[in-house]
Amino acid sequence: MKKIYVFITSLCILGTFSCNDELDLLPLDRVTADTFYKTRADFDGAIFASYSSIQDFWGTSTETLAENGEFWKITLVITDDVAADIAAGADGRSQDADALQIRASDIPYAAIYTQIYEGVYRANLVIENLQSETELTAEETTVLDAEAKFLRAWFHFQALKMFGTPPLATEVLTDINNLALPNATSEELYTAILADFGAAAAGLPESWDSGNTGRATSWAARSYIGKVNVFREDWPAAITALADVVDNGPYSLVPNYEDVFSFANENNSESIFEVQYGGPRSDDNLWVFDDTHSENFKASQGTGRGWYWDAPNASGAPGGKRGWWAPTQSLVDAFEPGDTRAATIFYQDGDTYYTYNPSQVEVPYDPAWSETNYTLKKYRGPLNTVDANHSPNNQADFNNERWFRFAELKLLYAEALIEGGGDLGVAEQQINDIRQRAGLAPLAGGADLTQAMRQEKRVELALEPHRWFDIVRWDLGPTIFGGAWDPRYEVFPFPQSEVDRSNGVLNQNSGY
Repeated sequence: MKKIYVFITSLCILGTFSCNDELDLLPLDRVTADTFYKTRADFDGAIFASYSSIQDFWGTSTETLAENGEFWKITLVITDDVAADIAAGADGRSQDADALQIRASDIPYAAIYTQIYEGVYRANLVIENLQSETELTAEETTVLDAEAKFLRAWFHFQALKMFGTPPLATEVLTDINNLALPNATSEELYTAILADFGAAAAGLPESWDSGNTGRATSWAARSYIGKVNVFREDWPAAITALADVVDNGPYSLVPNYEDVFSFANENNSESIFEVQYGGPRSDDNLWVFDDTHSENFKASQGTGRGWYWDAPNASGAPGGKRGWWAPTQSLVDAFEPGDTRAATIFYQDGDTYYTYNPSQVEVPYDPAWSETNYTLKKYRGPLNTVDANHSPNNQADFNNERWFRFAELKLLYAEALIEGGGDLGVAEQQINDIRQRAGLAPLAGGADLTQAMRQEKRVELALEPHRWFDIVRWDLGPTIFGGAWDPRYEVFPFPQSEVDRSNGVLNQNSGY
């Protein structure tokens, strides 16, 4: 299995290089670790392979687990913000997630687990091969090692959030009979993740040139050090890291909320870490690396609407493009009157509806198109229904996913200050900065800052993959879901297939 995996990885790396006319390729039967990991181009390709495993969180596949955008189901549909719209074609996995039906045999958890550890494996390949004889300068070696450690930390952090005590993989295993890894403790994981992000902060550049847009920076690593410490509840460490980014970092809020998600405004001043996408009609980029057909399920495609061949559709929306998932009344009610973000996040009665079929279409929005009377709009408004953001066959969108934004970091900073006994005036200012952009008045004197921070986090980051993890760490499950909540949901199950293959090395989470 290991030899097959290494061979597939080599094929994938060659797939990346096939898009670059400047690279000379060896015949496939001559590509080995000894001949490949030599030049800067070699290592860049290997790094991009690790980045590209992130794209596959939203990927589709008929070759492996039959994934179909599984990540959205276990981070959005599972929450109180989004409902599986059955009439629109929401699949059974979406319906299960919506009903809090979580099983160790379910494909979403196996799909995400696979993509996470594929990304870790690829990062470890870079780290290990940097220790061999190469043509790199000392500076290049330092930067690439730091970048690979950023990615390894990023993937391990996602695994920690989802699975609680997942394996810690810090080396490339070569013994075909001894590939399974045991559960790590949360403390072991936090220590390793923070060490890797620390190395990344020390070794990465503060910015890249325009030819390397989307690669992790030292400021992104520092931002993640702050976020990881918030999840760890190490408030002093979180405050120190987040204050540094807020006070000294290069980020700023984009003045207009809608512009944050505009296709023409990718990698903007608010973007700390952005999942890069591209295509034949758009700005192709370094990450494009099609493992599981991720070009067919972009970030905005996943939260948008059905593909053009869905027509005719009972929804009546042009081309059937109303989407499989719908905002809930609970999410809509969370917005205060006058909150300008609502117009970017969801469609409602009275709105003009924008779709692409095969060019921009504008029609009055009909609430009957959705089981909840609302339709997802973020990434899908008028700024994004443009030619360059769509494949010629109208199946894919190319807009990047804004994964970690400065707005979220400011709210994490507020949380750390509130929980850690820091300056509450500074905490309140972070919250008010977010409110001001949304057209809302500052918090009233004596406001409950914890409640205000949590409220802003929900509406500011609506339809982004963060709500579920906040529900879990703030212990809101029983309040939101009532009797449907089970304490075991604080972590997802390990794929039962992985547990079985480990022969007792990996232990299943309690209750699954």
